[in-house]
Amino acid sequence: MQVMIDNNLNFDVALYPYELTTYGETGQVCQNWMQYRLIKKYLEELTENQTLVVESGHPLGLFESSPNAPRAILTNGLLIGEYDNQEDWHKAISLGVTNYGQMTAGGWMYIGPQGIVHGTYNTLLNAGRLKFNIPDEGDLGGYLFVSSGLGGMSGAQGKSIEIANGVGIIAEVDYSRIQTRFDQGWVKKIVKDPGEAFRLAQEYMDKKESISIGFFGNIVDLLEYAVNKNVKIDLLSDQTSCHVPYGGGYCPQGLTFEVRTELLKTDKTKFVRLVNQSLTDHFELIKILVDRGTYFFDYGNSFMKAIFDAGVKEICKNGENPNNGFIFPSYVEDIMGPLLFDYGYGPFRWVCLSSKHEDLLKTDKAAMKCIDPNRRFQDRDNYMWIKNADSNKLVVGTQARILYQDAVGRIKIALKFNEMVRKGEVGPIMLGRDHHDPGGTDSPFRETANIRDGSNVTADMATQCFAGNVARGMTMVTLHNGGGVGIGKAINGGFGLVLDGSERVDIIIKKAISWDVLGGVARRSWARNEHAVETAIKHNRENKSGDHITLPYLIDEDLIKKVTSQKV
Repeated sequence: MQVMIDNNLNFDVALYPYELTTYGETGQVCQNWMQYRLIKKYLEELTENQTLVVESGHPLGLFESSPNAPRAILTNGLLIGEYDNQEDWHKAISLGVTNYGQMTAGGWMYIGPQGIVHGTYNTLLNAGRLKFNIPDEGDLGGYLFVSSGLGGMSGAQGKSIEIANGVGIIAEVDYSRIQTRFDQGWVKKIVKDPGEAFRLAQEYMDKKESISIGFFGNIVDLLEYAVNKNVKIDLLSDQTSCHVPYGGGYCPQGLTFEVRTELLKTDKTKFVRLVNQSLTDHFELIKILVDRGTYFFDYGNSFMKAIFDAGVKEICKNGENPNNGFIFPSYVEDIMGPLLFDYGYGPFRWVCLSSKHEDLLKTDKAAMKCIDPNRRFQDRDNYMWIKNADSNKLVVGTQARILYQDAVGRIKIALKFNEMVRKGEVGPIMLGRDHHDPGGTDSPFRETANIRDGSNVTADMATQCFAGNVARGMTMVTLHNGGGVGIGKAINGGFGLVLDGSERVDIIIKKAISWDVLGGVARRSWARNEHAVETAIKHNRENKSGDHITLPYLIDEDLIKKVTSQKV
């Protein structure tokens, strides 16, 4: 856990390490350095018969437990319903009594932008398959992806489109972030002129070669040029920090990054007005491009909700409020939900606590041997991902890897890793996942956007996932409010499990990882999500003892219509 908390604040990883902020403008490890030092002290003293309890960054203390209990339980930003709003949140954080842990920031499991590269790669590749009939073995060669944001989470976009063999233009107003991604090799070119960006993109599209271009400027300027010059954009999204648009997460068109920062301090009212106008203009440009054939998807950054908050009711399906969703899909609704989450595939990850690159390479090879590329198309994608992972130079910070896997795949890989630790082939390994997973997060604007039975406004799944992981002995278990979409819009949880080579950990792997994933599949199955129902049926058939998932009774809609249309 010491390795994990310090990796979250590694200068190559963290957005504002001096402020304990890992990513997303406000996602913190804890509130202040006194808390950090006390947490570190407790971690040094922690025994196998104690549990460290941390509430919104405050280490409550070490409490007697047992070797089978978690070593740390973390919660962040949990507010009573009546006070679960931005105004009361700001009061609480000003008092120093709560903390915005985002997801893996306050959960100490962030592994740098690599953590979202695989998810972005999956999203872009499957968007192409979905909208442009690209075959399962194909890629995005010749297709253009345009978005914005090159910070912590959004920094993955350029790398992801290159791995998918497409062409990407990513707008960013903070030049330091573009420079960081350029130095890492995660964007290949930096341009300041929209015309030059699109000219260069077309050159590589014609060759069907990949390139990521960092555009130093505002995304609205870039889209305005595309509309005026009739430039074809295939895939379009946004990854600005729109969960805090009025706190600096969204830079209005016409302002430099420096002027935006100064205006935040000197004239907040004017800044809010400019943000609202820019979001409105941004929306109008997207509408035009969509009418011309562009596929736009919200990337879970609360972008569409920010447009609604700016006064644009047209963004809502019912023209009044977000209760029925928005006119554009989120990436979970169209892509990640039905093609990955419903099957139980999500961002499984591991960290080599030895910090040895050779240990990471050994785990890559072991994971590849555990994957059957012929099982499903998702497994084929995973096989190719892990095969090329080292050559794609994904590691930022400590030696870690991400791999989208289902419950069966995670358990198989985890058991293999624990065996390798037991034999002394590698050092200890910390398993975890992004909270952005089938069962880890309740968020109607993102993770649970494709759950359409009305239960996407509830937070039972994430809470049960958290409680179940505690009961099954995960090493570290976390629960947070907010995630990447803002306070009051999500409840999310994560875990960490140290593989020490013991048989005790083998037992935890089989029980806890199965629960962690399949709780989410069961919820999606009950919502009548087709692939989740299929996955639940298959799991019940193959697991006669232990788990049993309740299956929904599917109603014949034609029969109902026939019966209700008859006169009584």
